[in-house]
Amino acid sequence: MVKIAPSILAADPLNLERDVRRAVDAGCDWIHVDVMDAHFVPNLAYSPDTVRRLKEICAVPIDVHLMMENPGTLLDAFLEAGASNVTIHTETGNVRSLLRRIHQGGATAGVALKPGTSADDAKLYLEDADLILAMTVEPGFGGQKLDERVVRKIREIRDIGYDGEIEADGGIREDNLQMLTENGLTVAVMGTALFREEDMKAAISRMHQMK
Repeated sequence: MVKIAPSILAADPLNLERDVRRAVDAGCDWIHVDVMDAHFVPNLAYSPDTVRRLKEICAVPIDVHLMMENPGTLLDAFLEAGASNVTIHTETGNVRSLLRRIHQGGATAGVALKPGTSADDAKLYLEDADLILAMTVEPGFGGQKLDERVVRKIREIRDIGYDGEIEADGGIREDNLQMLTENGLTVAVMGTALFREEDMKAAISRMHQMK
């Protein structure tokens, strides 16, 4: 069963608790938090305090994606705040040591690839990463269209023998999710399309049945 991880980037910032509770009540598996530093990507969002408060109001795992030039500077703070999984980008350097710190902090660890980054970059960390995140849009903003070329990357990661979680983020909707799961996806980060659903529970139920 594919896991559904609503991205709070698409939630109403003035009603974040309401929208997160709605997603959890609808049966989502994780809550996804995109942390942006306005350097690695041209946007700014979320702090360890956000994760800490989310941890207080929902029982599902908090999936934190650090889109930062220097993720190590706040890594411990996000771990202490209660992140269940922390994902860092292969493009930022010091990846293996940061993955080790994440594990030492009691969380699972992921590596992320921008759309233009080769699947070969993930091969360096197959034994260290619990999750590989294939960005299906250029990171930084919600509401973008899925880049279908990344589907091949997901297939390549699975074909090289990786048996951990493969996550995708960007432009995922119910009508293109099957294409991703058929190629090895196990976690779908969904933002705009999911929060606009009138009946989120029914939508998540349908997507949980995809194979």
